[in-house]
Amino acid sequence: MSSASDSSGVGAGGNASGSAGDTMILNGAAITIETLIAHGVTDVFGIPGGSVLNLYDELFSRTSQITHRITSHEQGAAHAADGYARATGKVGVAMATSGPGATNLVTGIATAYLDSSPVVFITGNVPTNLMGKDSFQEVDITGITMPITKHGFLVKDINALEETICEAFRIARSGRPGPVLIDIPKDVQIAETEFLGGHPLPDLPRRQPDQSELQAAAELINSSQQPFIYAGGGVVLSDSSDLLCQLAEKLDAPIGLSIMGLTAMSSTHPLYLGMTGMHGLPEATQLNAEADLIIGIGVRFSDRATGNINSYREKAKIIHIDIDDAEIDKNVQADVSLHGDIRDILPLLIELVEERDRRQWLDHATDIREAMRDSILAPSEAQASGLTPYTVINAVRQRTDDSTVIATDVGQHQMWVAQHYAFNQPRTFLTSGGLGAMGFGMGAAIGASIAKTQTRTVLFTGDGSFHMNLNELATAVRYQLPIVVVILNNGVLGMVRQWQTLFYQSRHSETTLDRSTDYVKLAEAFGARGFSVGDAHGLNEVLDQAFSSSEPVLIDCRIDPDSQVFPIIPPGGSFIDMIIA
Repeated sequence: MSSASDSSGVGAGGNASGSAGDTMILNGAAITIETLIAHGVTDVFGIPGGSVLNLYDELFSRTSQITHRITSHEQGAAHAADGYARATGKVGVAMATSGPGATNLVTGIATAYLDSSPVVFITGNVPTNLMGKDSFQEVDITGITMPITKHGFLVKDINALEETICEAFRIARSGRPGPVLIDIPKDVQIAETEFLGGHPLPDLPRRQPDQSELQAAAELINSSQQPFIYAGGGVVLSDSSDLLCQLAEKLDAPIGLSIMGLTAMSSTHPLYLGMTGMHGLPEATQLNAEADLIIGIGVRFSDRATGNINSYREKAKIIHIDIDDAEIDKNVQADVSLHGDIRDILPLLIELVEERDRRQWLDHATDIREAMRDSILAPSEAQASGLTPYTVINAVRQRTDDSTVIATDVGQHQMWVAQHYAFNQPRTFLTSGGLGAMGFGMGAAIGASIAKTQTRTVLFTGDGSFHMNLNELATAVRYQLPIVVVILNNGVLGMVRQWQTLFYQSRHSETTLDRSTDYVKLAEAFGARGFSVGDAHGLNEVLDQAFSSSEPVLIDCRIDPDSQVFPIIPPGGSFIDMIIA
């Protein structure tokens, strides 16, 4: 999906001698910022440095049109731009200087790439005449990021700059969204040429659904007795939740979601079973395993979702609908594949399929839920007198509305939230699904809060993940963002420790943290409010204060280090290997 381009051959033309008539002559830095404004960009995340001083000088003179948000680290800027994009569907923008500034973006770029998030990353670089000479803070960032971007541009000619930026935005948002990087050397930022207005380009053409493929898919669906719809992030990205519900209701088919697909369907919908996969809810995962037809919509069929591929395909035929042709047959061989935009395909498919009553199939899911849910949620004796993850998650949910954006880091807390938080609106769950980047959540929560005009955002994190990028608490305080940070603090690297317990004979190598961090004092040192709680009564009192506050709040929730995420399917296993508790 990625390539790097020397865009010196793509030019807008122009003359740098001065203004004449309607001709507007600008330097490269001004062209960059004006083109961002023309694309509707109102917020940029980043940190200034030597090779982007000209860009920041132009930002300084355009504060009424575009706002720069300085973060504590470039990784935080990357995650913030990503969170901004996920929460809104707009293209996020992050900016960094050359060398270490650019390389600090890499984890955030990879996160956006694997989760198909549209972000344009703009980096500065040394002047073109110093490239390849190991100059101070020189790095080949387009080369470094080639495998983790949809496209990378190194702009060596000022006449190519405006068109390159417009093309970058078009690539980032067209088809399967993703990150694009633009590297602009210092001399290109200083050079002058004619500015043509920075007008957005139309999206790249979409492939239209094939009628024969649609007919074949409809025939498979109509002959199925036990269909299961497995929907993912592509449904959220294409804003197709309404169509997903229409298809499910016409088929009377249950739906399980991938972790990236969460929020694609309201948790209150009677056909919704929850997340499926390694840590999926039993009713979703079991019906997925027992289905005679799996309709995969906007999913990758990743190893965490399918487990053992041979077992996964043993009983079911598979229909795969995806905008990215590279995903078709990559992990699971499909019987019928529909390549194109979900918003184009589903209306046509809905017209072709027959309306059915599959009450017996759905009742089976209800029976599984009733038989297994209590065993999963039952706290251990050690947890009973204190806080459980479910106690915390449910108490927070009681104080949020359906539009509240929830961000997570990566680990046990991420899976607990994915399993048990009741999401009812699209784009309200931000998590690092593909890369699994600890430290993603704080930046994402900041980006989402800013995107939603500084509305309440909640971050669920673990003490291990929070330490990765806790410096971004300073960013939340600077902009007085009403973010509630909920740390499920078990004093360990919980998910890794759980695997050590289950699969490595409890040899807990380097997963007990033994840290003495006082999170209340830490929050106060950054200028936020901090609380620490260890029981349900204290939690309710603290949450009431936190959700009535307009400033950043951090809550240290002490939970049992032996709390585990269940169910779990062991790596390479299948549904029959599921460990319930």
